Amino acid sequence: MFGNFDINFIIFGVMPYVALTVFLVGSVVRYERDPFTWKSSSSQLLRRKQLVWGSILFHVGILTVFFGHLIGLFTPIWVLDALGVPYGLKQWMAVLIGGPAGIAALIGSTMLLHRRLADPRIRVTSTMPDIVIMGLIWLQLAIGLLTITQTLQHMDGAEMVRFMTWSQSVVTWNVNAWVTVVNVHWLYKLHIFLGLIITILFPFTRLVHIWSGFAAPFRYLLARSGYQIVRSRRRRPLDERRRAFDKRQGESSPATTTPAE
Repeated sequence: MFGNFDINFIIFGVMPYVALTVFLVGSVVRYERDPFTWKSSSSQLLRRKQLVWGSILFHVGILTVFFGHLIGLFTPIWVLDALGVPYGLKQWMAVLIGGPAGIAALIGSTMLLHRRLADPRIRVTSTMPDIVIMGLIWLQLAIGLLTITQTLQHMDGAEMVRFMTWSQSVVTWNVNAWVTVVNVHWLYKLHIFLGLIITILFPFTRLVHIWSGFAAPFRYLLARSGYQIVRSRRRRPLDERRRAFDKRQGESSPATTTPAE
């Protein structure tokens, strides 16, 4: 029964659809059932300096890597041909832009992970999903940088075309998409597999706040509530200011007269 079983079919043929389903449905369910957990749970007040540098390096690097993968994998191959972009040039762009961005993200994630594990106060306020997802992202970045060693051996763009074909075949429901990446190096396979694992875990971790970042401009423009919460700089207690306000209102109001009986 299992004589023709191939683990590549499970990972690259079935798992992408499982990951996308859990990613989308899980995000909607969490937003509906646990809206107050839809946040990144910042620990900035506990240790600011390392957070600032680590956060900047991580977010700039990871966003560059993310959009680089998004554009690189899902740009139709015929578009590159129509524009006359050589596959080798695109491969070099991926290395020269993605490499430094990946290094920046790895340094930033190392700082954030060290901060979360080494500082006792932050360690107490951290949950296991926080630590696990940060560790997985760190590992994913490290493996992604290691794949550059293989990429430099195929600068003709042939491997890049394989991954573009696989990604675009998955979103177009091609059941044989997995065959495209069967013979790639194991580092690439591990990189894809770990990416799918992170996608599955996405709705159950702090990563869901990424949705808010993408949706914030549209919510602000289309669904503004009409008010905002601000922090007051006044030093006097609220009750004292309220009594002073009522007193001024009483002094400024005209005297009332009662009609003669």
